[in-house]
Amino acid sequence: QVQLVESGGGLVQAGGSLRLSCAASRSIFSFNNMGWYRQAPGKQRELVAAINGFGTTNYADSVKGRFTISRDNAKNTVFLQMNSLKPEDTAVYYCNAFSIGQDYWGQGTQVTVSS
Repeated sequence: QVQLVESGGGLVQAGGSLRLSCAASRSIFSFNNMGWYRQAPGKQRELVAAINGFGTTNYADSVKGRFTISRDNAKNTVFLQMNSLKPEDTAVYYCNAFSIGQDYWGQGTQVTVSS
């Protein structure tokens, strides 16, 4: 078992920045992938960014060039740096830890971008 706790969400104006953190209750080294997902009202949850154990990253087209995912295995933490935020980035952002047979989610943190 692992608990994931997200933080760093809030209200920001368009063009602004936020940095989300996902703190895990134990080592994240064993997880193949750590990711950030988001879900806007009335929409399905979607992948925003993911990073594997080798540091390889993957981004949704809508956030490429604006968001950066990183992981600090020593601190059991994953980050999502979000720049040039747009109103369409408004959503609840969830942290995910995944390996074969393991799939954990945090409780989510709200990000609201005003125009």
